[in-house]
Amino acid sequence: MNSTKVLDAKGLACPMPIIRTKKAMDTIDSGEILEIHLTDKGAKADIPAWAASGGHNILEHTQEDDVLKFWIQKA
Repeated sequence: MNSTKVLDAKGLACPMPIIRTKKAMDTIDSGEILEIHLTDKGAKADIPAWAASGGHNILEHTQEDDVLKFWIQKA
C-alpha cells in the first residue's frame, strides 16, 4: 500500500504509540495515509479505537512476527 508517511513505533509501550500516532497524523493532510509499525500488543485494540474516535479509516492491518502494521487514512 502506498503510504504518505511511515511511523516506526516499535519498542514503545502504551501510551506512547498513540501519542506518536496522533503527532504523525497532525503532519499529514486529509485523505493521506499513515503507515504505523508497532510491537506493543495493546495497540491491536488501541489503534483501531483511537482511529475510530477521530473518524479515521483503518485501510489494512497485518502482523509479521511480533510487528503490527496499520495503514490509517486521515479523515
